This record gives sequence, structure tokens and C-alpha cells, in this order.
Amino acid sequence: MEDQEIVDLYWDRDQRAIVRSEEKYGTYLRGIAWHILANREDCEECVNDTWLKAWNAMPMARPSILSAFLGAITRNLSLDRYRRKRSAKRGKGQVEYVFDELLDCAGGDEPARHLEERELVESLNRFLGELDPQKRVLFVRRYWYMDTVAELAGQFALSESNVKTSLFRIRQKLKEHLRREGFAV
Repeated sequence: MEDQEIVDLYWDRDQRAIVRSEEKYGTYLRGIAWHILANREDCEECVNDTWLKAWNAMPMARPSILSAFLGAITRNLSLDRYRRKRSAKRGKGQVEYVFDELLDCAGGDEPARHLEERELVESLNRFLGELDPQKRVLFVRRYWYMDTVAELAGQFALSESNVKTSLFRIRQKLKEHLRREGFAV
């Protein structure tokens, strides 16, 4: 079923929208949740919560890219759950390490907050548009989907050292790009 047909089902308040969404995007959304939470039960809850949020959001929003819309909901729900679970624990998990890597580029104490600011998002999009496709995918897989260095090495047929070096160089280019655009880094 095409995305537009699924969105129409949501707008018609037809419960088949959730079934069709699950069939088409369930695995994709579980992958997003897994990279953040690494817990099967938490992933399932976040994906189920995604269907509810999508159901409630659709009358006010008509997403042009359903996968991105659902993916963003799942990612935000997963990050919220991750923060709640980690708030009582000490030590850093995968999410903190990913954000720490971006901290030098984005500046401030909370890079996730800065990433939501409109001007920074537009600048990041320009930066990503300037990267060659492999580097762009590498960057997005690491900092949006939160793939581990080992996973990226496997996906790109590179050594972990090469992945780390590439990510370091991309972050340095991002830092310079942000400086040129007037952001304090």
C-alpha cells in the first residue's frame, strides 16, 4: 500500500491505518528504537506508542513522507524513554556518547536542544547537502539512527578505525561550516 493511501486511512479514522503502517514500517521503527534503547520490550512499547501518536496527530498534520514522520515520532519517544530510564542511573550510555561527539561542533551543554533550533537545522541541512553521499549516510546513520561504530564498519565495509577517522573529519568540517555561518562553537 502506498504512503498516501495509508495517510488517507488515518484521516478517515480507519483502524486499518495502524495495521498497514505496522506492515510497512514496523521493522524500520523497531530498528530506530533498538539503537537508542537496546531493549526489546521498550522498543515494542515505543513503536506501539508511535501508532497512537500518529493516530492523534494525523487530523492536524498530513505528512508528505510517512516514514520520516513515523521515524521522528519513534525516535523522540525512544529518547524520552531512554532519558527517563537513565535519569536514576550513573554512567553514560550510547546516546550520551553520540551527543558528546556532536558537543564540540554544536556547542553548549545540550546539543539535542540546539539541533531543534531552526537556523541550526537549516545550516546542518546545507552542510549535509555538501557532503558526498557516503559521508552523508555515515553521518546520518551515526547521529540520527545512532548506529554503533562497529555497525557502521560492517555496513560500509570499513575498519572501525576508518569509521572513527571519517566521523572525526566530518565533525571537524561541520565545526568549520558552523563557524563560517556564524554559530559559536
